[in-house]
Amino acid sequence: MTTSFPMNAGDGLYSYSKNSHFQKEIIDGVKEMVRDAIIRKLDIKTILSSSNTLRITELGCSVGPNTFSSMQHIVEALKDKYLYQDQVIDSTKSILEFQIFFNDQVTNDFNTLFQSLPVDRSYYASGVPGSFYDRLFPSRSIHFLHSSCAINWFSKLPKELLDEKSPAWNKGRIHYVGASNVEIVNAYVAQFEKDMEMFFNARAEEIVPGGMMVLVTPFSGYVRLLGFFGSSLMDMVNEEKLDESLVDSFNLPLYYPSPQDMTKVVEKNGLFSIE
Repeated sequence: MTTSFPMNAGDGLYSYSKNSHFQKEIIDGVKEMVRDAIIRKLDIKTILSSSNTLRITELGCSVGPNTFSSMQHIVEALKDKYLYQDQVIDSTKSILEFQIFFNDQVTNDFNTLFQSLPVDRSYYASGVPGSFYDRLFPSRSIHFLHSSCAINWFSKLPKELLDEKSPAWNKGRIHYVGASNVEIVNAYVAQFEKDMEMFFNARAEEIVPGGMMVLVTPFSGYVRLLGFFGSSLMDMVNEEKLDESLVDSFNLPLYYPSPQDMTKVVEKNGLFSIE
């Protein structure tokens, strides 16, 4: 049973749309890497053998505006790959059409998302609510998948973190950052590996042969921020402004995988290759 962790809705002062600058920096920082992967690695001729429609999904789209920037960049890269795949512009090629499926939890603010869709977009847009740790699409229906700053969220929190009798009880912390007990870290790693196994199994059914999946996840910057956040809460406990039991009962359902972590889960699953 998955748990929903939606981003703050709307476009107000504390909304995700007004407080996602760090995520935008990540997206902008990898744009050329994503484009290069599409141009060099994607076999667009094979995946378009029976259609001129490319179906793309954005997993963990939230409410914008970052998702729109990512999708437009990917659409432009796919257009260029299609036109230049034989190193020569082919004026006889049919015009590509793009259908993008914006996915997030059922509790996501899809109203804000679709109200802010770019007017000049060059794709058809659809919403697909649901956890990406489950199946979302028909078999072999998706050509390209993108997800940024999303798979680091768990489907659920490891229950042993809240069990006072467990060696993984995370007393006085809200995360695995700075944990001296290896059992706490192991609980986070185990949940990450379980979630990614479900994720890859579902995507392997949905992505067409020859399709591509791009997963972008932050690492060092976020880990530092969580350390600051946790220590700030404990400062409030020490100043008697916050009950310590509240901190003990609160753990962030986030794990930031290293490249080695991702390589391990991909190779263990065996349904995808790392390009």
